[in-house]
Amino acid sequence: MMNGSRVTRVVATPAALGAILELTRERGPVIFFQSGGCCDGSLPMCFEEGEFKIGDHDVLLGNVGGCAFYIDHRQFEAWKHTQLILDVGAGEPEGFSIGAGRDRHFVIRSRVFDAGELEALDQSAP
Repeated sequence: MMNGSRVTRVVATPAALGAILELTRERGPVIFFQSGGCCDGSLPMCFEEGEFKIGDHDVLLGNVGGCAFYIDHRQFEAWKHTQLILDVGAGEPEGFSIGAGRDRHFVIRSRVFDAGELEALDQSAP
């Protein structure tokens, strides 16, 4: 999915954008982190800005709703051909993540980039 004419590695559904807006009004800036580790689970984690230390090797995928979205560098290598789509699901969040509202949590959906999108991502890489 392109943002204008630019390919983006992470996007958010309208439901996720609404939840982010509510969260930031209530709590201030938040960040997202997709780890995929055995202890962290595979759901995206949401933290108040400054409550989670981003590692030197973590990858900034982009921004959703004005919030930074990072991924563990090992997960990035496995998923770099895939666009992550931040969405909202029913139920409380796992672990230490902030919920997406009352009895809701953030989830990740995904889709594989097509050949043209992968080429555009390769050309825009630093």
